[in-house]
Amino acid sequence: MMRRFSMEARAPTAHVSLPLAQKRRRLTVEALADVNDGNTLDYRAVQAWADSLDHDGPLSLPR
Repeated sequence: MMRRFSMEARAPTAHVSLPLAQKRRRLTVEALADVNDGNTLDYRAVQAWADSLDHDGPLSLPR
C-alpha cells in the first residue's frame, strides 16, 4: 500500500529542517519521474566508467 505524505508535514527527524526535507522530497519525486520516463543509465556502463577513472585513458561519460 502506497502512503501519501503532505509537503506540509514535519520533517521525519528532528535534525532535518523542513526546507531540507521538502527539497529532498522534491528531488526524489523528480528522480522517480525520470525513472518512469526511462531516463536512466545502465549500471554496468556507469561502473565501467567509474573503474576507468583509475587508469590513463578514462572512458567517456555514459549516455
